[in-house]
Amino acid sequence: MRKKAIALISGGLDSLLAARVVMEQGVEVLGVAFIMTAASSDAEGAARQVKEISEDAGIPVRMIDISKEFLGVLKDPRHGYGSEMNPCIDCKIFMLRKAAEIMEKEGAGFVVTGEVLGERPMSQNRQSLDLIKRRSGLGGLLLRPLSAKLLEETDPEKEGLVDREKLLDLKGRGRKKQLALAEKYNIRSFTAPGASCLLTDPGFAARIKDLIERDTLSLDEVDLLKYGRHFRLSGGAKAVIGRDEKDNAELVSLKKKNDIILRLERDPGPYGLLRGEAREEDIRRAAALVVSHSRKKNDENARVQFWRSKDQVKVITVSPLSRRELEKLRI
Repeated sequence: MRKKAIALISGGLDSLLAARVVMEQGVEVLGVAFIMTAASSDAEGAARQVKEISEDAGIPVRMIDISKEFLGVLKDPRHGYGSEMNPCIDCKIFMLRKAAEIMEKEGAGFVVTGEVLGERPMSQNRQSLDLIKRRSGLGGLLLRPLSAKLLEETDPEKEGLVDREKLLDLKGRGRKKQLALAEKYNIRSFTAPGASCLLTDPGFAARIKDLIERDTLSLDEVDLLKYGRHFRLSGGAKAVIGRDEKDNAELVSLKKKNDIILRLERDPGPYGLLRGEAREEDIRRAAALVVSHSRKKNDENARVQFWRSKDQVKVITVSPLSRRELEKLRI
């Protein structure tokens, strides 16, 4: 077995420490950080941050985008979801299988993760850790340095590539020992423990569930979920109403050929995007949603522009919706 390891890097302190603990024993480490747009409000920004953090910690890292493949896991996780639409166990198994492929290509001997026994109730209890190890296909080639002394001995330990006595016995949610190790290794930056997966956000999770139920889950649709207020109209079309100038710009940017853009005719306010098979009634509802979220929300005869193509702008006069109607349509 070669004295080289693939380390999963999230940017969090645990993953950085796990890599450094192994590196301290003379193991060559290649960090891999997986990009999943469905789990991050700003995947590109998060990727840049993880790369900077890893390099600052002295860990070489490779960024790998698995966003499209991850949608299959998100749609039908074998082991279910966490508090919202976060398939934590299946996500970890999926990433470890990807890491195993990289391990083979790189000629590495094993895979390292920063999991800590008991730190997360769903995915880091002993039963889940054993399940993940088994289902990933790695078995004894999966080393969790931070809790290794509390877990079954792994192949790299048995073969003398790493000294078990120099590994750790961390457990639970306390952070004092991790912070002390960070000081030892001069790790100055890392993502906060509370920097949660976007799939744990109740609002975003409800929108993901809506896409899955309608069998329309795709990267394009996921990107749209990150902006504005979302409403499902009676005919099945979706209306998205911008919250601010950034949302407005993003809705225009994400417009597809058959989508409809809506906005007040003469006044500043939110933009709307209407996607799907839009009937005349759907256009009226989407226009009413724009009015309802603008300064014209008390105007019974508000005028709204709409267009599929900017050279074919039309105008419609609508009244705002009642609060009850709004909540009935909201996703």
